[in-house]
Amino acid sequence: MPKMQDAFFGPAHASTSTPMLLALNKPYGVLCQFTDRSGRRTLAEFVRIPGVYPAGRLDYDSEGLLLLTDDGALAQRLTAPPAAPGRARAGARPGTRGGTQKTYLVQVEGEPGEAQLTQLRKGLLLNDGPTLPARARRLDAPPPWLWPRDPPVRFRKTVPDAWIELTIREGRNRQVRRMTAAVGHPTLRLVRASDQVTMAGPPHTFVRRGKGDAAARGSGRSR
Repeated sequence: MPKMQDAFFGPAHASTSTPMLLALNKPYGVLCQFTDRSGRRTLAEFVRIPGVYPAGRLDYDSEGLLLLTDDGALAQRLTAPPAAPGRARAGARPGTRGGTQKTYLVQVEGEPGEAQLTQLRKGLLLNDGPTLPARARRLDAPPPWLWPRDPPVRFRKTVPDAWIELTIREGRNRQVRRMTAAVGHPTLRLVRASDQVTMAGPPHTFVRRGKGDAAARGSGRSR
């Protein structure tokens, strides 16, 4: 079973021959890689464990939960899309489609109504094809554990904003931003809040609960 390592606010050091799985709360304005010729901030500022790499990506201008591992097979299971209905993906439990399910907190421009939420739930046609059905709900306010962004989102008195919670089962390039824009509500801030991984054994859920906390442990087991 992969180990969970905390990797945020302070160098993380580890030495182990068993596969590792790390959870990092990636800040805004950090590249999802370990080097950058232009001098921008990278994961090397937060992770000091050699041989690990991101399992999936989180955009430079997005924040929140990012999983890293030193095991290629595990990374493939973490990032593989769900299998088509009726086809089990290798390593998935019987009766599941495998893959990952990611939940985002999204601050959007304007005030989306039920019509826009329904569009997100049913799936949208983007320029690279239709999206899978998603879960979407309007939030009255961001959760109390959410930290202020640095730098803050630009505030405009004449343009209202709102928060939605969006859960998707695929990970295309800037997908959440393109989905909210497609329903007329551009994304202002994007935070990945949790990542549920379905592999052999029960689902393993990683939850990002707040800046300054160590990464929360998942419930269940992953093998």
